[in-house]
Amino acid sequence: MAVEIIMPKLGVDMQEGEIIEWKKQEGDTVNEGDILLEIMSDKTNMEIEAEDAGVLLKIVRKDGETVPVTEVIGYIGAEGEAIEEGTKAASDVEVARTTEDLEAAGLEVPKAPEQGTAPAAKADKTPLANNEYDIIVVGGGPAGYYAAIRGAQLGGKIAIVEKSEFGGTCLNVGCIPTKTYLKNAEILDGLKIAAGRGINLASTNYTIDMDKTVEFKNTVVKTLTGGVKGLLKANKVTLFNGLGQVNPDKTVTIGSETIKGRNIILATGSKVSRINIPGIDSKRVLTSDDILDLREMPKSLAVMGGGVVGIELGLVWASYGVDVTVIEMADRIIPAMDKEVSTELQKILSKKGMTIKTSVGVSEIVEENNQLKLKLNNGEEVVAEKALLSIGRVPQMNGLENLDLEMDRNRIKVNAYQETSIPGIYAPGDVNGTKMLAHAAYRMGEVAAENAMHGNVRKANLEYTPAAVYTHPEVAMVGITEEEARKQHGDILVGRNSFTGNGRAIASNEAHGFVKVIADAKFHEILGVHIIGPAAAEMINEAATIMEAELTVDELLLSIHGHPTFSEVMYEAFADVLGEAIHNPPKRK
Repeated sequence: MAVEIIMPKLGVDMQEGEIIEWKKQEGDTVNEGDILLEIMSDKTNMEIEAEDAGVLLKIVRKDGETVPVTEVIGYIGAEGEAIEEGTKAASDVEVARTTEDLEAAGLEVPKAPEQGTAPAAKADKTPLANNEYDIIVVGGGPAGYYAAIRGAQLGGKIAIVEKSEFGGTCLNVGCIPTKTYLKNAEILDGLKIAAGRGINLASTNYTIDMDKTVEFKNTVVKTLTGGVKGLLKANKVTLFNGLGQVNPDKTVTIGSETIKGRNIILATGSKVSRINIPGIDSKRVLTSDDILDLREMPKSLAVMGGGVVGIELGLVWASYGVDVTVIEMADRIIPAMDKEVSTELQKILSKKGMTIKTSVGVSEIVEENNQLKLKLNNGEEVVAEKALLSIGRVPQMNGLENLDLEMDRNRIKVNAYQETSIPGIYAPGDVNGTKMLAHAAYRMGEVAAENAMHGNVRKANLEYTPAAVYTHPEVAMVGITEEEARKQHGDILVGRNSFTGNGRAIASNEAHGFVKVIADAKFHEILGVHIIGPAAAEMINEAATIMEAELTVDELLLSIHGHPTFSEVMYEAFADVLGEAIHNPPKRK
């Protein structure tokens, strides 16, 4: 079926656009991502990329014409294909979420997945057997339970299989437990500045009761995992406990019981990555899973890996008074973050007492006299009572051995619809290694369920997925870094504003850090937002929404941010992109 090309809506106020020039002509072959044409709205010019591959069958509106938004301007399809007036655009397919949506949109055939993967069949309407389900979800973490509940919302008979606790890594040994401990670190920071704010504590001495700390963490985890179970049951999802062995015929065996699915969603998540060096098996070397149940505080801790997990947990123990040394092979901590932000965080953590060694790795670990001696590949040694291995996570493949899945290294390869190389089997979340973040897994699981229920009707757009590090101060980002932007776009604009002049930050003793905005110089398109400072993990969600809505810097500056708030710093950083920040000194010319 030919697909419409429509005049896009580039901003909230855009009503029409002028076609400046078609870059492709009728009969030209078009690949997904090719530049089709250049348009102009009242604010900006923009090149429009093809969302589908095929042949440019027909140009409906010519160069120089002004066209209302969403009106058809051309068609893409197979060579020689007849054009049916009223054919729905690809954007209709992407937003269709239920059978009723599809019928209302007039869509008869689901949009095909990426090359190499067969399209999912339309939902089988024949009655299900007692042990048969529309979808079997394997794994009860963020991708899994989201997929199960979304499938149930769409009217499906859904089963979910979980080998341990529902909620996955995030709820049990990841995001939530670490945030519980990081709140303790924040409280301790508050105690240190209390006297300067006129709060005279009876004693400046304190102790850490690790038994109570662990018990409180367990209570938080139990509350949330119980909530997930309750939601699944409320949505009439059938729960199975045990390792699910998935078979090529779309059956899943749990112990002695076998159930059958018309579609399977593999949401098995990830596990701690390990390195093969001498001494790594010492009981004094802990994983991120182990350290969250540690009830005796070590005097010293060596952290192998300066990524998100290593830095967060390292800060927790440093705040408790433990001597913490971080060892990172890259040239800076959290290397995926913008370099300027990463460098600033490293300075702040060093002032908090953490020792950070970069551009170096561990080659051997020797245990002697109840301590560990970590030999580094630059000839140095680090001595610590315990060590934390935090070099990342890898997909969890247990139970999937019988499937002949196409892999990308050790990750399950999926297309934009989250479907694997086997039609009707989907793999959202950490197991596909695309973005190993719980909130990205939520979206992938939701999309996988919709596609499993109704054929491949929706893509998972993860381009504007925010990421955060919950240190004190917090760090967060969405989009690309300044380094990446200069490589990809060349001419860019950068705006900054610091928390040092923000009223609320000063009043809160949190006047450190900054917001950095990266924009395209020609159209003022927002390419990335990077924050180090108070409430960064909350503010980045606003930035992600702005970028998803494709607002330009100019359009964002039409909004008003409340005062006094931390988010005023982000507004001023956007204004600084154009040299209009009121609370920044004039830019040097």
